[in-house]
Amino acid sequence: MTTASSAKAVPFRYNRPLQVLCAAFGVVFAASAYHPIMAEDWWLENGLVFLFVAALALTYKRLVFSEVSYLLIAVYLAMHEWGAHYKYAIVPFGEWMKQVFHTNRNDYDRVVHFAFGALLAYPQREILMRKARLASNWAAGLSVILILGYGAAYEIIEAVAAWYLSPDAGEAFLGLQGDPWDTHKDMVMALAGAAVAMSIVWLLTRRRGESVMESRL
Repeated sequence: MTTASSAKAVPFRYNRPLQVLCAAFGVVFAASAYHPIMAEDWWLENGLVFLFVAALALTYKRLVFSEVSYLLIAVYLAMHEWGAHYKYAIVPFGEWMKQVFHTNRNDYDRVVHFAFGALLAYPQREILMRKARLASNWAAGLSVILILGYGAAYEIIEAVAAWYLSPDAGEAFLGLQGDPWDTHKDMVMALAGAAVAMSIVWLLTRRRGESVMESRL
């Protein structure tokens, strides 16, 4: 499986791993779109997904991500689609967590915000390494900061959208569930996910670098 340092520009028609991921996500997306709990909220939740996927398609010739990055992106989008189908506040996995951890709210959205940082920080690092030509460590650190910025921007988009939506749609889209600090916690979860992911990447790259040095001795 290719990584940020070994990715190659492969035409889509020959990129079998990406074709498989696209097909798998197509199935997940179709399942999410089939009779969602609240159709209006489903469309709202998928607005940025449509833009994101379109951006990946339109820029494919200029930047073919590694197989690792595409896998991480697909996993994150699948998690988001599950939340979109169930209106996030009533996702079954979150209800199970609610019972196990004795919380007052369905925390599946917290899991997805953490996953946003943990799964998308690596593709962001790959962009910075390959297009901005940043060193691995600088790219990792800046990716954590950018993920925090993206999370904050999304929270602003949610707030603005909720202002113009119907009360029910606005409440579903915001997903506060009675927690006045929901926005701040979501941003912290994304930041924590990115920090954990980049810490793991740093440890792996450092170990690989040490192994290369040892092999040369």
